[in-house]
Amino acid sequence: MYLHLGQNTVIPEKNILGIFDLDHTTVSKHTRNYLTKAQKENRVINVSMELPKSFLVCLEKGAEIVYLSQISASTLFRRASESRIFSAENESNG
Repeated sequence: MYLHLGQNTVIPEKNILGIFDLDHTTVSKHTRNYLTKAQKENRVINVSMELPKSFLVCLEKGAEIVYLSQISASTLFRRASESRIFSAENESNG
């Protein structure tokens, strides 16, 4: 299954390592350092035309990629959960 991050960007759910709320997680110095390092290493993809609300850490071709999204972490998590539930229902009915 795929997860829509906004601005016509979709990623395979199997690549997602974590979904994080920017407001809550950037309070930590460690998170800020992680995001700064990812930015310097050109591993950040901003798919937000507005102020980002969340970030996702994904594993793509052996490298960690950080996506910034204008969609809230709770909405992204709900979408991912709903698609897993739908997928599981289809597998059990198939």
